[in-house]
Amino acid sequence: MSWLGSLRRTLFGPRIRALVTKEFNQIRRDRRLVISLIIPPLLQLTLFGYALSASVSDLRLGIVDESRTSESRELIAALTESRSFRLGGYFPSSGKLGDAISQGRADAGVVIPYDFARDLRRGRPTTVQVVLNAMNANTATIGQGYVEGVIQSYNQTLRRAGVSRGVEPIALNAARRPGEVRLVPTYLYNPGLVDSWFIATGVFGLLIILNSSLIASAAMVKEREAGTVEQLLMSPASTAEIIVAKLTPLFVLLCMMMLLAITVLGVVFRVPFHGSLPFVLFGGVLCVLSGMSLGTVIATFSRSAQQSQLTAFFVNPPLASLSGALNPVEAMPDWLQPFTVLNPIHHFATIMRSAMLKGSGLATLWPNALALAIFTLVLVSLSVWRFRKQLS
Repeated sequence: MSWLGSLRRTLFGPRIRALVTKEFNQIRRDRRLVISLIIPPLLQLTLFGYALSASVSDLRLGIVDESRTSESRELIAALTESRSFRLGGYFPSSGKLGDAISQGRADAGVVIPYDFARDLRRGRPTTVQVVLNAMNANTATIGQGYVEGVIQSYNQTLRRAGVSRGVEPIALNAARRPGEVRLVPTYLYNPGLVDSWFIATGVFGLLIILNSSLIASAAMVKEREAGTVEQLLMSPASTAEIIVAKLTPLFVLLCMMMLLAITVLGVVFRVPFHGSLPFVLFGGVLCVLSGMSLGTVIATFSRSAQQSQLTAFFVNPPLASLSGALNPVEAMPDWLQPFTVLNPIHHFATIMRSAMLKGSGLATLWPNALALAIFTLVLVSLSVWRFRKQLS
């Protein structure tokens, strides 16, 4: 029990209260630090949530209409009146359309053949050619799905009008046959397929770790360059008390930022919250402590602010890219996927998404919570050990 008493005196003793009060007063005089701790992460969360969205709209669609009939005009109207495409111009031939796509004047194109209306009137299947700029494979795939959806809707209109055959874009592989299997999907936890829900909840954990590490590292390096740490060592306070006092104000401000970010998720992105708020906050606190400890470790290996930033440049990008925060872990190569288990951002993103969207709790997410707690304990212990070693 003696270690509990020692821990209580370290965290709640009069010396630690005096040191924490001094740090709060110092931060209060540095308003730029307070602003940088709260405002930029919220702006980054909002911008990344929208900018990293995989949805594509207003693709410029070039048209080659060799049929020039009412049926072809109806198809063109169905394509260009959707939110997915806007008319990018008519072209006399597919060659001219290809030139427009290569020059960036169009993003995609549709070529309607000469016998388009005649085949429809005779009940024959007909095809249209879909030309997609696949330099960005993601945009091309999404554009193909948009065309498929519009043409399926157009085919239903034809059937209601008594036309037995429909239109098939030849960029899509299938030919309709009698007795075909129809797929009726059901989307759980995100019925509207709002991709910003996935992006924003992942970016949230990413920003907590990265901002916590950068702020803590910069603060520790700044204190060492100013020589105030050496002055504190002349006081009766222990090394542990100095570390706790230095990090407590930053921890409080980062927790405020976390609460505001959760509010942004609900108000701006309308992400539903089906789980336990205390459980999410617990994971967020562990995430903040992990990031601050990581920043402290980086600061102990750095002699200047520039060196600290350079070291963080080599640490943070791998954490971000191997976290599954911006893209699904299943999309990574098989040999890279096991490394995500060693990433605290991955575990917090899993907790955040599962708790908010699915309503999962500790009974389901305990492996992620345990892993995050272990990472936090290891990083905090490492930061204290490195700081003591540096001061000695």
